[in-house]
Amino acid sequence: MSSTNNSSGEPPAAVRVLGGWASPFTNRVVVALKLKGVEHELLQETVGKKSELLLRSNPVHKKFPVLLHHGNPLPESLVIVEYVDEVWPASNGAAPAILPRDPHGRAVERFWARYVDDKILPGLRVLRGSVAGDKDQTAGEMSTALQRLEEAFVKCSQGKEYFGGDSIGYLDIALGSFLGWIKAVEKIASVELLNETKLPILAVWADRFCAHPAVVDVVPDADKLVEFTVQYGAVLNTVNVLPK
Repeated sequence: MSSTNNSSGEPPAAVRVLGGWASPFTNRVVVALKLKGVEHELLQETVGKKSELLLRSNPVHKKFPVLLHHGNPLPESLVIVEYVDEVWPASNGAAPAILPRDPHGRAVERFWARYVDDKILPGLRVLRGSVAGDKDQTAGEMSTALQRLEEAFVKCSQGKEYFGGDSIGYLDIALGSFLGWIKAVEKIASVELLNETKLPILAVWADRFCAHPAVVDVVPDADKLVEFTVQYGAVLNTVNVLPK
């Protein structure tokens, strides 16, 4: 894909992201770029519609997010996060590494990131009302998944502040991108998921993650996501607006 001028006649930014503010997967990409200090432009897709640029950039899945780096498209949120980590490597502490340096550490975080997408995402869709399912059962399954993730945090963090240790890492981004929606479905479905009594370690981590400078303006507020669900409920029930 070749670069073209935007409507103002100026050349497009070197780094652009096709996505949506309410998408946790878009937020993964934006957080990674902000952690690395990479200037970028977020091109918001319209809910329920797909732009020509998106369809050209991701003709296989036709979903966002898509990273456009010098016009070259790359889809899939976690693939993009790894790409960002490689293209803008750690240097003089200014851009911390997102993935662990050792192969085993990287494999472990990839395993748990896959677990997040396999367990948390389907549950959110049920509790939000986008797909049919037993909400009580789903809430229980999600609570179990979060308990396992808290246990993973203890092992991965090694007593430090994030899954990634001293700084936000791959698994922090993978799970943290869902925090706004977890809090939103707690309100929508009247359930408790990230309970401070049952999950004290993960609850503290969640507050710390959301307050991070690279995150605070990215992960949406729960009330805003509840309003989004009310406004676009019919669309959310017919299309997948939470692509990877």
